Amino acid sequence: MPMILNEEQTMLKDSAKDFCTNSAPISQLRSLRDEDNVDGFSRETWGAMVELGWAAIPWGEEHGGLAFGYKGLGVVTEETGRTLAASPLYASVWLGGTLLNLGGSEVQKSELLAKVAAGEILLALAVEEGHRHSPYNIATKAEVDGEGYTLSGKKTFVLDGHVADKIIVVARTSGDTTARAGITLFLVDQGATGVVITRTKMADSRNAANIELSGVKVGAADIIGSVDLGADVLDPALDIARIGISAEMLGSLQECFERTIEYLKERKQFGVAIGSFQALKHRAANMFCEIELSKSCVLEALTALDEGRDTQEIAKLASLTKAKVGETFNLVSREGIRWHRHDG
Repeated sequence: MPMILNEEQTMLKDSAKDFCTNSAPISQLRSLRDEDNVDGFSRETWGAMVELGWAAIPWGEEHGGLAFGYKGLGVVTEETGRTLAASPLYASVWLGGTLLNLGGSEVQKSELLAKVAAGEILLALAVEEGHRHSPYNIATKAEVDGEGYTLSGKKTFVLDGHVADKIIVVARTSGDTTARAGITLFLVDQGATGVVITRTKMADSRNAANIELSGVKVGAADIIGSVDLGADVLDPALDIARIGISAEMLGSLQECFERTIEYLKERKQFGVAIGSFQALKHRAANMFCEIELSKSCVLEALTALDEGRDTQEIAKLASLTKAKVGETFNLVSREGIRWHRHDG
């Protein structure tokens, strides 16, 4: 598969850019924040995204999807990053939908993926339990209870956890607290007895929640993947999600760069545009090169997903991509702020 966008993917990207510019601009995020919106995103805008097929892009038609691959979802997510569009796309599709697509039973896929694609339900992943990312550090317990299990524990920083209809809970069915083995994934209804959800408001476009589970009962049919082998599903899903957040960051840093370049053309000092200064030209050229490298990393990672390459190669690409795009984002945003202040 060539590491370029085909005609259909290019059209999808252009369509997403037009939609985000006109229907989900940065002003919308500010309004949601200022109005203290209870959801943290516009249900109307999300409905329009669903109608465009964004929630159905990556998985097969047999499960209500469009079979357009992660490269298709990536170009859409890149455009949402340009306007910081607030939506459940990342939590519900990149994270929750991917977990179901990778490890769900045929029944789970047929019932739930189709509903995600149709915008009928939202998903969230509850994995973190501390102050830093540590997917194997799981103390939440899942104890055998008849033919099912009882879940007890606490989860932090659950993206869109306060609006999710179903929460994928990572719990420990065996092993030590930090062991990779012994982790199991469970589907839990938001309104299940014993589930307490507290929204935490973030400074950026993300919504998160803390979730407490007290004797929550789930059945064997609620397990995603196999008992004790949840990490085999969680690991590749998190790698895919890392590539997804990199695509979003790529859109944000490109928007930042383009706005900064326009400012360099307009801002004048000593009667000339500051963009004509040699030192700023060199730094802008350096940023441009770093952005092009970041684009290549994201596109290669998305291509690897659609080609179904080895999970170890995808894991390496996911780490490389997230590191490179994060580094470039830091460079571009820092320089952008300095140049708008023009303190050199």
